[in-house]
Amino acid sequence: MRKLIYIYSVLMLSCSLTFAQQTPADKQTQAITITGATIHVGDGTVIEQGTVVFENGKITAVGDSNSNITAKGNVIDASGKHIYPGFIGANTNLGLVEVDAVNASNDQVEMGSMIPHVRSLIAYNAESKVVESMRPNGILTAQVSPNGGRISGTSSIMQLDAWNWEDAVLKADDGIHLNWPSSFTRGRWWLGEPPGLKPNSNYGSQVNDVVNFVKESKAYLKGKRTTKNMPFEAMEGLFDGSQKLYVHVNDEKGITDAVNFAVENGMKMVVIGGYQAYTVTGLLKSNNIPVLLDHTHSLPANEDQDYDLPYKNPKLLADAGVLVGIHTGNNSNFQTRNLPFYAGQVVGQGMGKEDALKLITSNIAKILGIDNQLGTIEVGKNATLFVSEGDALDMKGNQLTHAFIDGRAISLETHQTELWKRYHNKYQGQ
Repeated sequence: MRKLIYIYSVLMLSCSLTFAQQTPADKQTQAITITGATIHVGDGTVIEQGTVVFENGKITAVGDSNSNITAKGNVIDASGKHIYPGFIGANTNLGLVEVDAVNASNDQVEMGSMIPHVRSLIAYNAESKVVESMRPNGILTAQVSPNGGRISGTSSIMQLDAWNWEDAVLKADDGIHLNWPSSFTRGRWWLGEPPGLKPNSNYGSQVNDVVNFVKESKAYLKGKRTTKNMPFEAMEGLFDGSQKLYVHVNDEKGITDAVNFAVENGMKMVVIGGYQAYTVTGLLKSNNIPVLLDHTHSLPANEDQDYDLPYKNPKLLADAGVLVGIHTGNNSNFQTRNLPFYAGQVVGQGMGKEDALKLITSNIAKILGIDNQLGTIEVGKNATLFVSEGDALDMKGNQLTHAFIDGRAISLETHQTELWKRYHNKYQGQ
């Protein structure tokens, strides 16, 4: 009987997941011109009364009313509106998790500690309802990252309107994710330990495990390889520079040790989390290490820290000359849709609005190594952009009228908008 109930539950889940996202848009076949809008380029530049033209998925012209740009194809009058580059969600679990409480729909974690060969790419579900809910807020691209273990596996960068993962992939296996050991642990009160932080007595041995794994990987790759070792082979991209090492670490000592480790091994590194990165900005800047900060809407981690430290953290790093972006954390999958509002909140800490926009556009594109394709509205780049009624970093203004991925006019309908319309119409006029 229990077995039958389990099978029925799985079938019901499968049925619920078959009501998939809107049909992916067809390839762009006609030139599109958007006129009259304020263009937020994404690099700090703003063009009033601007015009954007794109053909075959690429931007072919950008300028103001004095640029004498010839309108082509389908012309969209966006007077009084705003054009933005598509927002980029970094370090997400989009497409890997549908319902947290249902194991059958959760592919973000694999068994094992050192598993760099695990690829999030092939587990990506392009028909996820969570993925489709990102687009109405302007999130059109995402880095999809694995989770768990010490070395979690490889991430890939996906565009968010596709039939399958093969169609969605923008950059495959862009980097490997390492969860650096924390130099502190919290007392386990249920075991009679005093509460609060204390030094991690296992920190040294945990770091040595990572160091030894890297040494063994190098030795294997330089050897004759008489037997195939998939984890070691997956590390090759870190040594030849074709992949980045995304290190999830928050504390000052951990960040310092991780940077020294990456530099010693000649690896391109990105700090993810970076809560105390503001204390080592000199080290980060001198080694050209960018930081992807966790979402700003949180409380201070420690009692002796400024109450508003999480809010002002992005500005602290930016003012110090560190390349910084923000993300919502791979444990806050559903919050990725609020990414623009986290960036907008940083404006309240004294950062300029166009600089705040960089935190989720051009800076992210640079950090992920896709700035030749995305992040700004420039000639030659992918036509991945959207039109908003107002300020897209503000909840009131973030009202999309059009969105394009590689020039394809994508649907902004989701299961959420369908429900809203259903019940809005039901009670209209009552």
